[in-house]
Amino acid sequence: MNYTRKQFIKSVSAAGTLLLAGGFVSLSAAEVFERRKKVRLRFIVASDGHYGQPQTPFDNYFNTFTEQANNFHSENPVDFCVINGDIIHDKPDFLDKAKTKIDNLVMPYYVTRGNHDMVSAANWNAVWNMALNHHAVVKNTALILADCSNEQGKYLSPDLEWMKKQLDKSYKLKNVFIFVHIPQAKWTANAIDTPQFFELLKAYKNIRCVFHGHEHDQDGVRIHNGIPFLFDAHIGGNWGTSYKGFRVVEIVNDNEVITYMMNPIDRTNEATY
Repeated sequence: MNYTRKQFIKSVSAAGTLLLAGGFVSLSAAEVFERRKKVRLRFIVASDGHYGQPQTPFDNYFNTFTEQANNFHSENPVDFCVINGDIIHDKPDFLDKAKTKIDNLVMPYYVTRGNHDMVSAANWNAVWNMALNHHAVVKNTALILADCSNEQGKYLSPDLEWMKKQLDKSYKLKNVFIFVHIPQAKWTANAIDTPQFFELLKAYKNIRCVFHGHEHDQDGVRIHNGIPFLFDAHIGGNWGTSYKGFRVVEIVNDNEVITYMMNPIDRTNEATY
């Protein structure tokens, strides 16, 4: 797919957002296209594939996502992708099969466990070669990928002691991005309430944004203590937004962050939010 200006605008599923200290500015798809000429870092966030969910074409969902992400990458090089939870639907036997699908991505990727990823820590590590709580640095940018569930699928708070250690050792970096599948404030129907999570985060000024999955019908942004919390709808499952897409995040120009939802199949939700 050749992402000309026209094609890019048709493929943006929700208006872009320019993330600023203490808030955000809504951008039209055309404004996003014009601002993204000089990208220093670009990544994709997707969640809620629910591989194995009964009465859903889950193989097709995963094939479509990897094809869309790879096509986007061919025109707009992506440094990495994060699959932010609910990769499978309950049964541990699906994990290996889901991995074979995700391995079709041509860019490096990271994963987090969601409440439907009902596998043990040992199984998770064996399949992904990645701990449930994972820290990485890409192009001088810290990624903190935090577990928020268990083998029984319980909704949990992340390990805040572990997270503080990662934030402390990332304090010299300009940008920190945090990935937690379950929202930690009662903003949405299926969230939990963890005030300590927000108390911890507000002490670190280099946190650019936090990413949540879990809520398939959410593709917008919430601001709390000056930190944007972003949702990315879903790539699978049997409920949610009318489209199945993924979020793109770009650090551009003078360390600005632009983010937008992509749906390379149908044109939807092009208005600003």
